Amino acid sequence: MDQQAPNMTKTKAQILRELFDAAVESALPENCMARYLPQPPKGRTIVVGGGKASAAMARALEAHYTGALEGAVVTRYGYKRRTEHIEVLEAAHPLPDKAGVVAAETMLELARDAGPDDLVICLMSGGGSALLSYPAKGISLEDAQNVTTELMRSGATIQDLNTIRKHFSQVKAGRLAVAAAPARLVTLAISDVAGDDPTVIASGPTVADPTSMSDVRHIISRFNISLPERMQILLDSDACETPKPGDPVFDNTEYRIIARPAACLSAAAEIAEQAGYQVEILSDMVVGEARTVGALHAARAIEAANTGAKLCILSGGEVTVTLTGNGHGGPNREYALALAMGLQGDPRIYALAADTDGVDGIGAVAGALIEPDTLKKASEAGIEAADYLERNDSGPFFHRIRAEVVTGPTYTNVNDFRALLIN
Repeated sequence: MDQQAPNMTKTKAQILRELFDAAVESALPENCMARYLPQPPKGRTIVVGGGKASAAMARALEAHYTGALEGAVVTRYGYKRRTEHIEVLEAAHPLPDKAGVVAAETMLELARDAGPDDLVICLMSGGGSALLSYPAKGISLEDAQNVTTELMRSGATIQDLNTIRKHFSQVKAGRLAVAAAPARLVTLAISDVAGDDPTVIASGPTVADPTSMSDVRHIISRFNISLPERMQILLDSDACETPKPGDPVFDNTEYRIIARPAACLSAAAEIAEQAGYQVEILSDMVVGEARTVGALHAARAIEAANTGAKLCILSGGEVTVTLTGNGHGGPNREYALALAMGLQGDPRIYALAADTDGVDGIGAVAGALIEPDTLKKASEAGIEAADYLERNDSGPFFHRIRAEVVTGPTYTNVNDFRALLIN
């Protein structure tokens, strides 16, 4: 009772933010890396990697590793951390830029420099696909950017997007492991994907790729994507096929996931229970259209509220947005907007939806907070939720009513976090 007493005076919004912060805290590299570190080799330890958490991972590695370190990683602009021995490069996300190409070339050069007595530690996290952008020979960076943009606008899943990226790349889908052989290779990864699949995290630069050019052709056809001529020529051949399971190049490699969405939801659940809530974890692998998932979660929350339960509903995963309008926002805010419309101001329900990397889509906003007066505030501001949802304009909607969740860089990334409090 004494542990719960302080929480009883907190607002629902404060409790929701505590749940989100607990989820993020549990996935910070400094809190979860130490027990996964390999022993130093006879030779050198060379560090490579990419992702939104890679700089923080490099910093944590330096703090806990018992051997000498050298190498470089690449992270998103603004996510750099101070390191002593591992160089931190920066590049663009989600659309790749020239700096990402240079970073990928750097990683390959470092890996190729490793000898049989050396250890290569690869630090991977969400965002690595865009940050390590090294298009296949004959493909320009602009080609890669345009195809990525078209796929994102079409509502392609991260799995679809990464299947395309992997095949039109010189570093993804096991090719970094090929460069590091015959050195021992250990990948330390923070998972931001449903099912924690290593082949999907950052497009799997150090693991065998089970997808094929046939899968690429199917995705391109399904979303009716128009490819530049140079990419179409490669698509019609097998020139960009990737290293497959069973290839002996992977015999001296190991993959260790140091943080995953399920553990983050468990950390949040513990805080919710301390606040006196029963907890229902829907899944850490929720995918689908953001607005559809938001509507479904609204119905589930109202159903629970009608039973009189004091319940916290948690979920993770990665919802997507198929752009039909010309608005701005991100999947978490579109989910929250659809959720608010479904709840229709129900006084028993509060919610928060945010991306654990601190960026929902493009911009400096992590997500949004939903309270019973969300739609009332919108009406008072002279805006209609349905209009903003129709044009995929969730960003300005929540900005107008001051319901944004802003964290700044979190230095980790375990994807979407959603919490609903029901009294």
